[in-house]
Amino acid sequence: MLLGLALAHHGWSSYDASRVITATGTVTEITFEFPHATIWMEVPPSGLTLQRKWYVVLAPPSRMEARGLPNGSLKVGARVTVVGYPHRTEREEMRAERIILDGKTVELR
Repeated sequence: MLLGLALAHHGWSSYDASRVITATGTVTEITFEFPHATIWMEVPPSGLTLQRKWYVVLAPPSRMEARGLPNGSLKVGARVTVVGYPHRTEREEMRAERIILDGKTVELR
């Protein structure tokens, strides 16, 4: 499944830009590699929803660094908020437009 997720993120039309998602949770995994940095995050349940894991496609490492989020600034266990769009077919994947870490908003697109 992870290979499918890694290949799927290259087609931005695969994401539903009409559905904006804001999710706050804890980072459980990080990759800071070309072509895009990614995280897995766990979002606690709210209301009637169950706890959920999200695979979040961020931005290329060079853009992350240029925008003030260099390698090492995201850490497993960090609490982050991401705003993005869900993948049309991969239920656990989203493409992030921005990420908020320690009160700092970083625009990724």
